[in-house]
Amino acid sequence: MPAATDKLIIFDTSLRDGEQTPGVTLNTDEKIEIATQLSRLGVDVLEAGFPIASQGDFEAVQRIAREVGPLMEGREKIGQPMTICGLARATEGDIRRCAEAIADAPRKRIHVFLATSDLHLKHKLKIDRATCVQRAVAMVTLAKSLVDEIEFSPEDAGRSDPAFLCEVLAAVIEAGATTLNIPDTVGYNLPSEYGNLIKYLNANVKGADKVVFSTHCHNDLGLATANTLAGIQNGARQVEVTINGMGERAGNTAMEEVVMAIHTHPDMFPVHHTINTELFFPISRLVSELSGLVVQRNKAIVGRNAFLHESGIHQDGVLKNRSTYEIMTPESVGVTDIALVLGKHSGRNALRSRGAEMGFQLNDDAFQRVFDDFKALCDSKKNVSDDDVRAIFEKESHPIVAL
Repeated sequence: MPAATDKLIIFDTSLRDGEQTPGVTLNTDEKIEIATQLSRLGVDVLEAGFPIASQGDFEAVQRIAREVGPLMEGREKIGQPMTICGLARATEGDIRRCAEAIADAPRKRIHVFLATSDLHLKHKLKIDRATCVQRAVAMVTLAKSLVDEIEFSPEDAGRSDPAFLCEVLAAVIEAGATTLNIPDTVGYNLPSEYGNLIKYLNANVKGADKVVFSTHCHNDLGLATANTLAGIQNGARQVEVTINGMGERAGNTAMEEVVMAIHTHPDMFPVHHTINTELFFPISRLVSELSGLVVQRNKAIVGRNAFLHESGIHQDGVLKNRSTYEIMTPESVGVTDIALVLGKHSGRNALRSRGAEMGFQLNDDAFQRVFDDFKALCDSKKNVSDDDVRAIFEKESHPIVAL
């Protein structure tokens, strides 16, 4: 019997951190559409926005709380609606505005953040460590008086003094924080560093057993997913992620990558998820379309090339058994229109298979001529279409006779 695992809380921040992607602006109706699909996907917590940022952001968060917050479609097995979360700086105005925006959600959370690295304290906030602790405690206490679920983020935790982090986090736990999010704000940490930080905080923060530790990783070094997985293996039970990895600078951790890593390695992680993975590709396309951000073709899980094969050796294997070169099925993430890519690296099996799909059955000699013509075309043309392939097969099926 497999060992029991903890539920991994999926916290999506596509509508908050994701919308901070340079050049991306979503209107309220677009946010409602994305939020509705995230609820169907099985997201546990949705960070709907930063209510103090603008009147438009406030209204979007408020509408999401009212219209999407109660939804249960696709969540029957989860048994509860999505928690609607708003972001707030550690200031009274931010926190009260946030509480007002999320008030109508059946399940709600205020996410308070305050920088803790000496770099940020000195140059951005211009306060000392003692003032940082006092402010964090005061603002978490205020937030707790307004809603039950409070998340606290020590911004730039990845470059903060671990001992000071323990001091701040213990203080906010006592003040009422229920989730502690540990951001690698600038994507600086390596997986071993970030995993060890989560492990250290779990072991050394007073009251750590009363809260959920969360990851929030950025992709500046291309390590966001690796860092997030390292966090999970060392005690984190919530992950902050976005669809397609959208976000500031090089982006955030991609939800689909973390979930499918756990999905394909169920014995490697002490957690399980309740995400409907078959909705990944459709929601990826929706977010791409509404945000204007094109998903790179070779993006893991949801890129157009993720399940395409051009190498002849790979194509031959896939034709015989897909698991020879695919660690998950395209259907498991909602991809249904996959075909072998025919190009100069393709082999006979792939070309013969495509010809059969088109209704062509040739003897070996005729097929060899088709294959030779196909290879010659590939050397002279970058993209070989199905029409090109059909024309080559038709030439052998109906040879032109000179008069």
